[in-house]
Amino acid sequence: MNLNLNNKNALVCGSTQGIGKATAMLLAAEGVNVTLVARNREKLKAVLAELPQHRNHSYIVADFSNPRELQEQVIKFIDDNHGFHIVVNNTGGPRSGDILTASLDEFENAFTMHIKCNHVLAQATIPFMKEEGFGRIVNIISTSVKEPIPGLGVSNTTRGAVGNWSKTLSTEVAPFGITVNNVLPGFTETERLNEIINIKANIEGRTPEDMAEIMKNYAPAKRFASAEEVANAIVFLASEAASYITGINVPVDGGRTKSL
Repeated sequence: MNLNLNNKNALVCGSTQGIGKATAMLLAAEGVNVTLVARNREKLKAVLAELPQHRNHSYIVADFSNPRELQEQVIKFIDDNHGFHIVVNNTGGPRSGDILTASLDEFENAFTMHIKCNHVLAQATIPFMKEEGFGRIVNIISTSVKEPIPGLGVSNTTRGAVGNWSKTLSTEVAPFGITVNNVLPGFTETERLNEIINIKANIEGRTPEDMAEIMKNYAPAKRFASAEEVANAIVFLASEAASYITGINVPVDGGRTKSL
């Protein structure tokens, strides 16, 4: 299958580790000019050095706790360089905990980093996509959009909001050749998963190794995903091959989610 991504420009958020980094690497391998976005300049430089250097890769240093600053930096980059055909929204999830014990600040911070930042990036990048007659926005969220996960109260709430924002946006921009979709990772081998394993192991009085085996058994596939497996779904949705797919949630979870 020809994904027809050669010489497209992509903005990949949270791209210094985990799924974001794997997505940036895979897009670059498909001939995409990748612009990395994260808050740590040194980590961005390190990942940039790993990307194929025959492409026009770059990075933007931005903190997702400040949406207006993020928007300004992306707009300046577009004015100075080029627009983006592809945007991959990817931000670290809120801390775990029951919803009843969550503070208002936790909800506000999560809404800012996920909804507000996604929104300002869409506003900054969609005008160019309309001009090109081609655009892809892929949001990396969570299977909690379909089935809330116990102990992730703030995350469940925020991810659901992103899902509805995405579906609404997809209907507005579809006439311009722009698609908006969500990828819902299950348990994926990332630093975030290691944190969750350690927290759950501590609560249940188990070793992290035992907790990991228990969690693997939650999925019919009986294993965790690699970051690259999730990135495969993201890159497909970013391609021309997925031009008639929009407004959907795609779980990449080894069959763990019980709903259709």
